[in-house]
Amino acid sequence: MKINPQHINEFNEKHIGIHRHQFDFLADTLQKNDIDVNRLVEKIGNFQIAIPSWALGTGGTRFGRFPGGGEPASLEQKLEDVGLLHALNRSCGAISLHIPWDVPENIDNIKGLASELDLKFDAVNSNTFQDQPGQKLSYKFGSLCHTDKAVRQLAIDHNKEVIQYGKDLGSKAITVWLSDGSNFPGQQNLRKALSRTLDSLKDIYSALPEDWKMFVEYKPFEPNFYSTVIPDWGTSHLLASKLGNKAFCLVDLGHHLPNTNIEQIVATLMMEEKLGGFHFNDSKYSDDDLTVGSIKPYQLFLIFNELVEGMEDKFSKNPEPAWMIDASHNVKDPLEDLLQSVEAIKIAYAQALLVDRAAMEDAREKNDVVLAQEILQGVFRTDVRPLIMQSRLKDHAALDPLSFFRDYKIREKLINERGMDSYATGL
Repeated sequence: MKINPQHINEFNEKHIGIHRHQFDFLADTLQKNDIDVNRLVEKIGNFQIAIPSWALGTGGTRFGRFPGGGEPASLEQKLEDVGLLHALNRSCGAISLHIPWDVPENIDNIKGLASELDLKFDAVNSNTFQDQPGQKLSYKFGSLCHTDKAVRQLAIDHNKEVIQYGKDLGSKAITVWLSDGSNFPGQQNLRKALSRTLDSLKDIYSALPEDWKMFVEYKPFEPNFYSTVIPDWGTSHLLASKLGNKAFCLVDLGHHLPNTNIEQIVATLMMEEKLGGFHFNDSKYSDDDLTVGSIKPYQLFLIFNELVEGMEDKFSKNPEPAWMIDASHNVKDPLEDLLQSVEAIKIAYAQALLVDRAAMEDAREKNDVVLAQEILQGVFRTDVRPLIMQSRLKDHAALDPLSFFRDYKIREKLINERGMDSYATGL
């Protein structure tokens, strides 16, 4: 389904009075502190977050899945759902596809639909953590690290196939996440597993077009629980460095052990010019894939503080990271969940833009710990939602996308169009 722009205008008219009052108050306060509000609103509006195709359906666990109906049952419908989100907030201008869940049957038609919806194709994702129907060799004991060269070659060929699909669609990056590892001590030669993985990645890397990037993702555990071949940012950085200048590390917020200082990892990778991509989610325990900002919003802000510090540094050579959500939950409407996640990301980004970096650096140089904390927490306590709403208003999006989604009964309309038994492909 498509959103009628007139309906957005009518919705905004109902809420414009309160918004104007809140925005004017905040803008006046910021301008008194010599902050260029118009530039701030423009930056917020330009910040785009890619939507993963697999998050458009109801997530699940190994215990069960509780779909709510109206899910996208084809790649075309997935594009339509991302286009719907983008129409509501003008912040989701890209989709990240997962192969083989999202193999396009007609490249030209898919590209045409994406163009019609004002969408681009973000990084493509390979899948060597599942055996596909008819697959002759199994990834049960690993893929790129497998002891059997034939299995490794199968995984390598799959990644090259994913790159080709990405080239056809206009993507510029591939994300490689491996579930490879072991569940028991002695099961795997740890050194040889890493060495074989590096050799396999080198083969895949050789197929990258000149203007492409490879994102090497890491994860400390799951589905293997004793060891993971790429368990942390250091191993990811090691591999990316050995591969070449088109390889970068990808940080998934859920892929860390409890209490890991993720913001310090971000700062280090940006210093090394190796931070390539970000997967946003939130967690209470590990890779919970919860709605962004639902558990640890202050940590999200601190991470963005380091990201903005790096991006605003004119001497930094780290490329602008690829931003993507990687969240999935089985008790929420997937589209509502994504709208909440985008909002949380925008809030953290806007807050980080407000940090007085000169004052912060002066406090640090003087070892004024109290003042440094006050500067950060003062910004974090600032309600920046009027700035985000103003950016949406300028871009002809809904002032409050989630309220619009509910007021116009979009899920009900999707169920009427697709039925209760329409399920998204993938997990």
